Amino acid sequence: MKQLILASTSTLHNETYLAYLLPELQHFFKDVDEIVFVPYAQPGGISYNAYTEIAKKAFEEIGLKIKGVHEFEDAKEALKTAKAIFVGGGNTFRLVNQLYVLNLMDTLRDSIDKGVPYLGTSAGSNIAGLTMQTTNDMPIVDPPSYTTLGCIPFNLNVHYIEPDKNSTHKGETRAVRIKEFHTVADIPVVGLREGSWLRVQGDEIRLEGHLSAVLFNKNEEPFTVPPNHLF
Repeated sequence: MKQLILASTSTLHNETYLAYLLPELQHFFKDVDEIVFVPYAQPGGISYNAYTEIAKKAFEEIGLKIKGVHEFEDAKEALKTAKAIFVGGGNTFRLVNQLYVLNLMDTLRDSIDKGVPYLGTSAGSNIAGLTMQTTNDMPIVDPPSYTTLGCIPFNLNVHYIEPDKNSTHKGETRAVRIKEFHTVADIPVVGLREGSWLRVQGDEIRLEGHLSAVLFNKNEEPFTVPPNHLF
């Protein structure tokens, strides 16, 4: 049975890395002692080692060990045998490109399908969708494909925000960008706000946290769904 937590972000305002999620993660990872961390999204260009140290420090607070997938001699074998997996946020283009270059996308999907607990934040959540085409990130690299894990039957737009009615900025809103996506695809999109996450257990997908999300379907008006909504 698939077990995933797909969070919009790793860090809330004025909080430390993963602080708001740690109580949930302590329960989610209760049957494991080591998590394989995938740092390929490299937020801000941070090195794999530096990113892994950030994750290690956070998980030490709940008594769990982190080891970066890049620290293993064989990354594919590491994901095949992992007791749990965490894919961190950053640039989704970079993350997807590296997973394809190293031939790890199918391996990661297979582990998830076998029931290995999976945590994604930001870019790591984006790749759980059908494609990565609703990311907010800059295309700094050109991955071989935009097709991603398909663990959920829709796409995500993480860090989703409503337009500020008092702003003088006239650039496209997230809703406009998603509408553009729907001119070329018929994939539903969930706008996931900061502090929210999806909990996936088998075929059940539930919105958790204290905030609503926005569901976008092609040729329909977007609508808000409340916490605990089942997709």
